[in-house]
Amino acid sequence: MRFFYLTLLSMVWPLHLAAQTPDSATSVSASVPPAPGIKKNSRFGPRPGSKPSFMPAPVVFYQQETGFAAGVAVVPVWRFGTDTLVRKSNARLIAWYSQQKQSTVQLIHTVFTPGEEFFFSGELTRYNQKLFYYGVGNNNSSKSESELSYKLIIFDEKALKRVAPDLFVGLRYRFTNTTSIESMSHAKDEGANYFLRDPRVSARERQDTRVSGLGPAILYDSRDNVLATYKGAYVDAHVLFNDKAIGSEYKFVRYQLDARYFRPLTTSNNTILALQYVGQLHTGSVPFRELGGLGANLGGALYNNASLMRGIYEGRFRDRQMMTFQAEIRQKLFWRIDGVVFGAVGQVGNKVSDYSFDQTRLAGGGGLRFRFNRLDRLNIRLDCAGGTDTAPSVYFAVSEAF
Repeated sequence: MRFFYLTLLSMVWPLHLAAQTPDSATSVSASVPPAPGIKKNSRFGPRPGSKPSFMPAPVVFYQQETGFAAGVAVVPVWRFGTDTLVRKSNARLIAWYSQQKQSTVQLIHTVFTPGEEFFFSGELTRYNQKLFYYGVGNNNSSKSESELSYKLIIFDEKALKRVAPDLFVGLRYRFTNTTSIESMSHAKDEGANYFLRDPRVSARERQDTRVSGLGPAILYDSRDNVLATYKGAYVDAHVLFNDKAIGSEYKFVRYQLDARYFRPLTTSNNTILALQYVGQLHTGSVPFRELGGLGANLGGALYNNASLMRGIYEGRFRDRQMMTFQAEIRQKLFWRIDGVVFGAVGQVGNKVSDYSFDQTRLAGGGGLRFRFNRLDRLNIRLDCAGGTDTAPSVYFAVSEAF
């Protein structure tokens, strides 16, 4: 889904933040003890100001599938406890409604409990949306473009316990329920809607589908800040066993690895290199909605709130096995303004052995960042990107792409 957010509040919020201490602040009361297992000189860095901040902003965008839409986004940032060496938690509540009666209500959260003893991350989302469907596989055609609408409920929660500095282990549960699937219009090639004739989609997948999966998860997270990272690593790995025993109508296993690395390229934090690899593999019977996909705003908890391959239409390529890599250079320019350039490669396939170098899908572009909240490093981003078989698009969102 291609979003264009108009965040009017960004023009007035700096006046409120002007008196706050910027990122470089290092003072903290010596009477505040560090969290268990976290050293006083921790890279998380002491940060003054632990009061929760709530940042509402209007949301306005246009896309061909939905027409104009409007809503609101709220981004609370807070810290549990008084230990300023514990990283702050955050959430994102987004709700919008469109001309064509499409809507989304989404709550995403990342929570560190006191002392970072536990980590919770997930989402609760209800979609009523329309998108373009191109088919399953890495070689689908733009002529197959067909409108597809459905209602979708997602509940995804990861509950982890810290077992060593930066290392968390626990369980992940994911539930999705797809209903009211409609594919009435013709395809771009004037044939029947391609969702109805795609040989890779079974008749059962064209009906309401409920998927429920549970499995182990492990997370290594040494990022200095989860909203805009200067340095550190993030490695999230999990396995989801989707089975009838826990309410799933399909039986399959998902293996996923999300690895990110961040480092300054200069002695200051003015130039940051950000790298990310995501691999998602499946065995068993996977319904079309659960296939691995390439696209900018797949986001949500499934890909740990990352935007994959900005410049490619959401779900333009989808299949049982997916791998993608993206790199980004983030450069401080002046005042609260940063610039970025980024590029990504990726591929999907029924089997990993189907991958070939000449079938790699490409995406890339550049953009600007506005430091909405200097204290918590909350950025608003504006990106322009293009990719394989997708016209250039504009993306406007809260927080970094990954």
